[in-house]
Amino acid sequence: MDNLEIKIKYMTDIKPITISDNGDWIDLRSSIDIDLNFLEFTYIPLGVCMELPKGYSAVIAPRSSTYKKWGIVVANSIGIIDECYNGDHDEWHLPVIALRHTHIYKNDRICQFRIIKKSPDIDFITVKSLNNSNRGGLGSTGEN
Repeated sequence: MDNLEIKIKYMTDIKPITISDNGDWIDLRSSIDIDLNFLEFTYIPLGVCMELPKGYSAVIAPRSSTYKKWGIVVANSIGIIDECYNGDHDEWHLPVIALRHTHIYKNDRICQFRIIKKSPDIDFITVKSLNNSNRGGLGSTGEN
């Protein structure tokens, strides 16, 4: 399979992005030192702008250690970067809420992203019945 080429512009002198052999999520870093107080909301700049290939988007999510290390949660659970967010000043950010006082250093790996193919074109067809059996309500898949 051919590699996708992604143009990247660094907005600051953060450490360059590296790709691990152990997974397909790529770490992103805070591009600033920042102090956050309990329940403070902010957008943490990630120091990069990218031109994603046509037909692809990026999903940004916290790393598994992000809450434990810094006590921050992503304000909207994940971030979505569309291929059209690709200008010289379209810097990626992580929207966070601090659940305790915390300090994040420039170059701390606070989140991760992966590239996904966009959904195919979809035509919704309105019907009166789906003609399938019901699985059950929310949380109905069992206890184990």
